[in-house]
Amino acid sequence: MKKSYLLFFLFVFFFASVGSAQEVKQTIRGTVVDKQSQTTLPGVNVVVSGTDPLKAAVTDMDGKFRITDIAPGRYDIKISYLGYKEIVLPNVVVSAGKEVVLETGMEENVNSLTEVTVAATKKNETANELTTVSGRSFSMEEVNRYAGGRSDPSRLAANFAGVSSPDDSRNDIVIRGNSPTGVLWRIEGLNVPNPNHFSTIGTTGGPVSAINTNLLKNSDFFTSAFPAEYGNANAGVFDLGFRSGNSEKREHTFQIGALTGIEAMTEGPINKKKGSSYLLAYRYSFTGVAQKIGIPIGTAATPFYQDLSFKINGGNTKFGRFTLFGLGAKSNINFNHAEIDSTDLFADPTRDSYFKSDIGIVGLKHFIKVGEKSYFNTVLGASYNGSDYVEDSISKADAATVRILENRTSQIRYSLNTSFNSKINSRLFVKVGAIGEVINLNLHYRNREFTPEWIQIWDYNNFTSLIQGYAHAKYRFTDKLTLNAGVHSQFLTLNNSVSVEPRVGLKFQANEKNTFSLGYGMHSQMQPTDVYFYRTLNADGGYDQSNKDLGFTKSQHFVLGYDLLPAKDWRIKTEVYYQLLSGVPVTIAPGSFSMLNAGASFSPNEQGYLANKGTGTNYGAELTVEKFFSKGFYGLVTATVYESKYKGSDGIERNTAFNGKFVYNVLAGKEFKVGKEKRNAITIDVKLTQAGGRYYTPVDLEASQVAGQQILKGDAYTFSERNADFFRLDVKTGFTLNSAKRKLSQSVFFDVQNVTNNKNVFAQRYNPITNTINTAYQIGLFPNFVYKVQF
Repeated sequence: MKKSYLLFFLFVFFFASVGSAQEVKQTIRGTVVDKQSQTTLPGVNVVVSGTDPLKAAVTDMDGKFRITDIAPGRYDIKISYLGYKEIVLPNVVVSAGKEVVLETGMEENVNSLTEVTVAATKKNETANELTTVSGRSFSMEEVNRYAGGRSDPSRLAANFAGVSSPDDSRNDIVIRGNSPTGVLWRIEGLNVPNPNHFSTIGTTGGPVSAINTNLLKNSDFFTSAFPAEYGNANAGVFDLGFRSGNSEKREHTFQIGALTGIEAMTEGPINKKKGSSYLLAYRYSFTGVAQKIGIPIGTAATPFYQDLSFKINGGNTKFGRFTLFGLGAKSNINFNHAEIDSTDLFADPTRDSYFKSDIGIVGLKHFIKVGEKSYFNTVLGASYNGSDYVEDSISKADAATVRILENRTSQIRYSLNTSFNSKINSRLFVKVGAIGEVINLNLHYRNREFTPEWIQIWDYNNFTSLIQGYAHAKYRFTDKLTLNAGVHSQFLTLNNSVSVEPRVGLKFQANEKNTFSLGYGMHSQMQPTDVYFYRTLNADGGYDQSNKDLGFTKSQHFVLGYDLLPAKDWRIKTEVYYQLLSGVPVTIAPGSFSMLNAGASFSPNEQGYLANKGTGTNYGAELTVEKFFSKGFYGLVTATVYESKYKGSDGIERNTAFNGKFVYNVLAGKEFKVGKEKRNAITIDVKLTQAGGRYYTPVDLEASQVAGQQILKGDAYTFSERNADFFRLDVKTGFTLNSAKRKLSQSVFFDVQNVTNNKNVFAQRYNPITNTINTAYQIGLFPNFVYKVQF
């Protein structure tokens, strides 16, 4: 079998390598618009730097440009227009197998009669122009380039300052000490539930991302004080977009990877005249094969998952532009007690358990111009996420099984997100919008693990709604001084919770190299939906749904930032922040419980009688030193030192479960051009991460032995001990082959994660078989591979 695979790859590479008298070139084309009004801009100069002779074009009356005969490689695209800020799009990758299609927005100078005085590099900006602080854009190329990334947006974000994810088993991210449950996911303007395989209700992460990174366009990631259009989040925001398919020619991608699975993607035009197109991709897991060839994945059980993603762009019509997009994902895994041991990250050797989850997202997006300077953007959609987990106890006498736990949940959200955007003049831009979500919850959770009769913890099937509204204005006093100000409000019909949240940011670009920024934001978030419907069993046999009236958890973000461009292709950025959280659910009776620690384990919330009386603080400093990809190499160093504290109802300040105190990342990569025409490339990428160990509550061994189950020590020991620091070194090598004869490119990558095989602690837990406390470790040395072909 191994010889067959080798012969196949050798044949394909040889087939693609055969030369010809005429070298295959590619095309860079796209559209340039006014960033605020979305009006197309004719007469814009577009130059491909580094070409000889120099390749350039001027946009036509529809704002479109086309530059042909571009050899495969990496280029900077310079875009300039009188009265607008010059833009440099760095590190645009051209391959033999795929055209490059760019959609770019330019910002008008305050004084439109002057030449450009302050240049802008798109690498420094977010796609959302209303961002002042704590925002960063990222590209599909970055997600797939960095070592250890597993083609996962969350794991990419873990490289950024202020973000920590020292957990190889899941992609939950901790932003500035906040729980992962505080993260908002948005795709194409639609707020969506957890977009990960093996996800559960009330969480935002999972072992494997269901988002196919080959569909992503440049997207945004926010860590604090985000613009007024984002609500119901206290930690951060992923604002992702799917790119449109090629509207002029059909292109295809095939990919196989140890984690991402077998993938096929196709795209092409529907109606070339209207510019309509389709994009469709499907993936199926490959982990079963990976296990068989000895690649460790943290469990002896075999996970299965598959997903389908699509985007259909209807093109331009007299009724505006309609876009249909969607994502569907299925995953399941079965843990058999006879096939696992105490080192398994996820399973219990005394139980059989079965888990499956499903995700469905579909949306219809409509864009229409209103006059020359305004437009409406509307997204109508629905999302579904459901999970089913059951557990059987194994009899020690005869190995008979007894069902002891059933947890079946589903959530359907019907959403409408609409906004009116208007460029009043070159100084003032306003955005006003509303978001309505009707949530249908079906929660069933019962347990009889330690009782003869079932205890019904959740039993709910009904509707509730979350309604949000916002207004945001961007005012530019000069080309160098910009004010962003807005307000967000939200209302939960379940218990009439309401919030009004001001947001404000000020940015001063002193010159081309130095920028100062200041931001403040008040943010509110509803509790994870399972928390509201937890039912406490009373002594009389009845149930009390004591959490239903919980209000929003609120946080205030204060951020001060400085951005320096010391030399071409270099950036230094630092931010200091302080976050004050209030209205945090804690127990009515004095104790250490706080919802700020939600998401620290895989277990659902099982705590009743909560009240919004807890508090928390997060504060820290961040540093980013970045060498953008140019001249064949890049580098990124991020460092964060922080504290994350909370107070429960007993008034004692403690470390949160997410207080790692520090995290450092060092990433670097080099690309070597090879071949007669230097069309091909060998790449080497390295990533080193060190993060402080998280705090945990130790196991009470004696009490656990008596009870026959894990019992943690009491409030005096809550989050009192700390795991050893996390350390991981990843090394990735790759080879890209651009055919000289055909419009076909191939890449193969080997990504060896945790090269030093460092034993990072996953958890300390009680083993009922040995009656001892075991240390479970995270995944050791992990070789991953990806083969990709585009044509």
